[in-house]
Amino acid sequence: MKKKLMALTLVSAMAFSAVLSGCGGSGEESADAGNTIKIGVFEPITGSMAAGGAIQIEGIELAHSERPTVTIGGEEYNVELVQADNKSDKVEAANAVTKLIEEDEVAIILGSYSSTPSLGAYDVVKNGDVAAIGLSCTNPAVTAGNDNYFRICFTDPYQGQVMANYAYNTLGARTAAVTTEQGNDYSVGLAQYFKESFEELGGTVYEAAYQTGDQDFNAQITSLNANNPDVFFVPGNFTEAAMFIKQARQAGVTATMLGGDTYEVQEFIDVCGAQEAEGVQFSALFDPEADLTPLTQEFVQNYRDNNDGQDPASETALGYDGYNIACDAIEAANSTDPVAIRDALAAIDFVGVTGEVQFDENGDPTKEAVIKEVQDGKFVLKDQAGIAE
Repeated sequence: MKKKLMALTLVSAMAFSAVLSGCGGSGEESADAGNTIKIGVFEPITGSMAAGGAIQIEGIELAHSERPTVTIGGEEYNVELVQADNKSDKVEAANAVTKLIEEDEVAIILGSYSSTPSLGAYDVVKNGDVAAIGLSCTNPAVTAGNDNYFRICFTDPYQGQVMANYAYNTLGARTAAVTTEQGNDYSVGLAQYFKESFEELGGTVYEAAYQTGDQDFNAQITSLNANNPDVFFVPGNFTEAAMFIKQARQAGVTATMLGGDTYEVQEFIDVCGAQEAEGVQFSALFDPEADLTPLTQEFVQNYRDNNDGQDPASETALGYDGYNIACDAIEAANSTDPVAIRDALAAIDFVGVTGEVQFDENGDPTKEAVIKEVQDGKFVLKDQAGIAE
């Protein structure tokens, strides 16, 4: 059980620079080369989840370019980002985190995108002394019983309940087709939580499953659509989910398509096709138009100013907040010792661009979900609510 040590009020600095690619700031702002502290970045750089990892790393590097140093004991320390590729794989995830802790000697770890690699690193994190901050790993098992694993995103029980309530109460759905991507912890959990919540509301659920890497979903689509469901809920990797929805639309399925937070990458629309993706709705952790904290719109405007008017993705904003929480914990600990940093992290009170973060006994925050819709090839805010009544 994580115990709060004290109440800390630590608000991230928001002075943006135009540098998006850097792993460091200007020489004038850097500390003496001898004072360095390492933050591990544990993300899928390759593999099926690489697109999600890339936009999360963008947010981490953006925050690092603005805040390249931290103050410890009255002295400035350069922050060095050390990346390790978990390759979108459970076994490789454990290897990557082991390297960060044992070889690179990082003080704290950020990651990962997706629950599957995060769960792969569960035992390594639990048995070590270095805290990890999950950025978008929503499966509750990631932090359960692990004093060293925290997260800044909502969990799948919450996300599943939000989408079930949205389908039943807002869309008026009474029947739902739910798919499960076998072997994907995120998909299995989210599908189950949606099913339980939807049935508790009085709805009827029809189920089908497929495997990660499958490309032909016609059998599942035919079976599910025979029940004429009001909605399809298709949680899973954005690639397989996009192919499923594309094939469903091509087969003449007209039901509303729903999903989870993994959808918010351009590759989802690219694989699905703009026409087939139109109208797809999904839960997300952030939206540029959402009123989350007083810092949200400042972050969005600065990002737009430096990216030709483009909006930041949810994963970018989460990476940005994750880096700043890590730096705040280091400064609150006033130490380079990973155990002291972990203890300071457990007690943190953080206001970021994606919401406020105070960790409960499981290392989880309470954060609000937003619902987005694909409109004209873009992700647009549809609704901002907690668990819809």
